[in-house]
Amino acid sequence: MKKNAMRLLSLVSIGAMIVPLAACGSAAEPAATSAAASTSAASTSAAASDDVLRIQCWNEEFKSRITDHYPGYEEVDATHGKIGDVTVEWVITPNDNNGYQNNLDKVLLENADKPDSEKTDMFLVEADYALKYVNSDYTMPIKDLGITDDEIADQYKYTHDVVTDADGVLKGLTWQGCPGVLIYNREAAKAALGTDDPDEVQKAVADWDTYTATAEKVAAAGYKMTAGAADTFRVYSNNVTSPWVVDGKINIDDNIKKWVDDSKKMVDAGEIGTADLWSDDWSKGFYPDGKVFCYFGPAWLINFSMAADQEGSIANQGGWGAVVGPQSFNWGGTWICATQETDDKDLVADIMRKMTCDADIMTEIVKADNDFVNNKPAMEAAAQDDSYAFDVLGGQNPLPLFCEGVQTIDMSNNGNYDQGCVEEFQKAMKNYFEGNATYDEALEQFDKAVVEKYPELTY
Repeated sequence: MKKNAMRLLSLVSIGAMIVPLAACGSAAEPAATSAAASTSAASTSAAASDDVLRIQCWNEEFKSRITDHYPGYEEVDATHGKIGDVTVEWVITPNDNNGYQNNLDKVLLENADKPDSEKTDMFLVEADYALKYVNSDYTMPIKDLGITDDEIADQYKYTHDVVTDADGVLKGLTWQGCPGVLIYNREAAKAALGTDDPDEVQKAVADWDTYTATAEKVAAAGYKMTAGAADTFRVYSNNVTSPWVVDGKINIDDNIKKWVDDSKKMVDAGEIGTADLWSDDWSKGFYPDGKVFCYFGPAWLINFSMAADQEGSIANQGGWGAVVGPQSFNWGGTWICATQETDDKDLVADIMRKMTCDADIMTEIVKADNDFVNNKPAMEAAAQDDSYAFDVLGGQNPLPLFCEGVQTIDMSNNGNYDQGCVEEFQKAMKNYFEGNATYDEALEQFDKAVVEKYPELTY
């Protein structure tokens, strides 16, 4: 579908759910960046055109990265900063009830009519709804910012695929890579498998058939394989061969159907729970008494979402380990986009260059924040360096696993309707897993909910 046809559809018709991305970042201690390392000449020249750089976001993740790592940034208060003579304004609209996208839709529709000092210059998007915005006329191509292919050559290709529009135009960049791994409870592994050695654990979860067989041993040892069926959903859904919507009709890929079959079998056997992601029941497994064998997630989940700061948690005790698991996958990520109307192009371009292309700054982010960054040479070097080990993982360096997994990530089946389909499918199938509906009834619930959300679709 061409950009012009997508303009109204993308920003008005498409409602979407927000999968809570509980951390992709945290308020890490500021990196040792000297204030003397002043902002670039490009940044300084930007001040002449507009004294306010306005950034739309849903939490403080990117703000913390800029505060800690962008040279010359000075924090003024919780929502304001300075870069040279430019005032940076952070407009933070939480994800709750689709609030961020609803606000962003309105902002972008009105942006061209705003005075320069009130225009939005940059905004952030997540993978599940990125195409909604890049397939519109409101997002500036990266090449129009003067950023060349050579400058972004070290970035992982899939991070470009997520924000490339229907005409093949790249419209965003990210500092993050979010390949995921299987994160296992070392004590549970000893109890169920007799060892917590990563090589041996990987053999026990090497593919889905082996994984489901291991679930029986885990249950026999008194643990749930996962807290909920949704824990594995991203792994299956990131390895599909077709999108959620084909020619305007809802489509369920065979790998999604396999997730349903595998999950139902394990729920019925009492081998996994049905807790929703981010719920209290789901989080109980972060503690020894929760009796959960594993979770699935990227670096941000390991370091910022598993109660590492809470005394008594498994993470606090360094009690987790990591392996590739049955399949490599991706979960989350935050992309930086420029609005078509920004008159701070030089400053926006400088921020993108420094935060997503500068190998030194990106390595600094890895060291300070335990993030996995979007720079292949930097990550491959860190993967060979034991100083990058995660305390949460008992001193294991998981970066080789992430480097292995990121090579196989395929986002080519992403679409405009992903968030809504993911939300409604998981909701409907939970009814099936818990015995409150047959599969056909759950499927009908899903189809009707998606069409209600997206009236232009059929099933």
